[in-house]
Amino acid sequence: MADRVLTGTRVRNRRLDRGMSQVDLARALGISGSYLNLIEHNRRPVGAKLLAGLAQALDVDAQMLEGITAASVLAPLYEAAAAFPDLALDADTAEDLVARYPGWAALIAAQQARITRLEERTDALSNRLAHDTQIATSLHDVISTATAIRATASILVESPDLDADWQSRFHRNIDTDSARLAHSSQALLGFLDMDGAAGLTGKRGARPEADRFAQPLEQAEAVMAQMQFYICDGAPPTFDDVNGAATRALLHSWAAEVAHDCAALPLDTFLPLARSVAFDPARIAARSGAALDLVLRRLAHLPPGTDAPMMGLARCDAAGVVTFQKPVLDFRLARSGAACPLWPLYQALSQPGRALRRVVRLPGPARTPFECFAIAMPQGDAGYGETPRIAATMLVRPSRTDEAPDPVGPGCRVCSVAGCTSRRHPSLV
Repeated sequence: MADRVLTGTRVRNRRLDRGMSQVDLARALGISGSYLNLIEHNRRPVGAKLLAGLAQALDVDAQMLEGITAASVLAPLYEAAAAFPDLALDADTAEDLVARYPGWAALIAAQQARITRLEERTDALSNRLAHDTQIATSLHDVISTATAIRATASILVESPDLDADWQSRFHRNIDTDSARLAHSSQALLGFLDMDGAAGLTGKRGARPEADRFAQPLEQAEAVMAQMQFYICDGAPPTFDDVNGAATRALLHSWAAEVAHDCAALPLDTFLPLARSVAFDPARIAARSGAALDLVLRRLAHLPPGTDAPMMGLARCDAAGVVTFQKPVLDFRLARSGAACPLWPLYQALSQPGRALRRVVRLPGPARTPFECFAIAMPQGDAGYGETPRIAATMLVRPSRTDEAPDPVGPGCRVCSVAGCTSRRHPSLV
């Protein structure tokens, strides 16, 4: 249908709309009236020079007079009409609109194109909100921190006779939580900015202004990420260039543990053994005689450039609080116990000493299935009559099997898995 709206027809309709006669238009162009009549009846081709003259005389864009633009202008009009089927718009009316009012037709086409782009952007943002684990982590931090501030404020309001010492403690809690809320909000804004980029700047461990309220644990993990989570070779790092005493203390503690693991399982013997059993943690533990949690940690701290599969690591205490994590691909756990309880890391806490292995996947068709190995073990030296301190460790790597993965979520607030019996809160998505 689009090819029926030809250049001559557009010229004639535009001339009539402006109240010009054929004689006046022909005189302005320097051609005869009979030649212009043939053009308007689509019996003569219109060259580029004459088309430019017609556009100037009729005060319209030259492209809007070209017959070849009919399809490019009509297609968006048809798309716009399809969104409103109840209006029962006639296709011939659209052709007449393009022919008689090319400027208005171009405006509608441009608006339709803009609506399409905005809908695509909205869909992309919705998908990120539902499936991006970094956004889920920041959103969980915002929700949990705001809830903590609200609870503390309620105690202060409802207990006017509260002891001064306790009032001071609650005020300090609100100050700390509000700083964390500011950081989490800025991080969430950065993740939602699809064109933005975030990273460490300045000295090692220093953050941009938006991240200056990051917790020492997060700052320490960022430093480890800069080092590619490998600190076995050479002298132990001093971390003197890292900002914050608490951050440095965490890094020293982690470095000491990694050094202990590297000494217990030296790379020159550990890596060939791991290769021989296809990096299976349980078989490595059986052949080396090492504890499984040590093997899981050692696998996560191999030097870059080896032929080992990409592996992430997560550790948590008995309260389910993540105390360390090495992200990999889509894998990243939320802080403060807000993560999905279906991860094997948390399931291991209820079964100390039992090794777990599961293949899991986050919601979304493009998500990577992960093979997870987890175990919870007592920490520290044993003592008579003392309750053992339990911590769980989980190694995560992209699955290389054909097993059907079990669903896990990024966290209840932003999880789209339906019918989950472990859901704690309604999903925002």
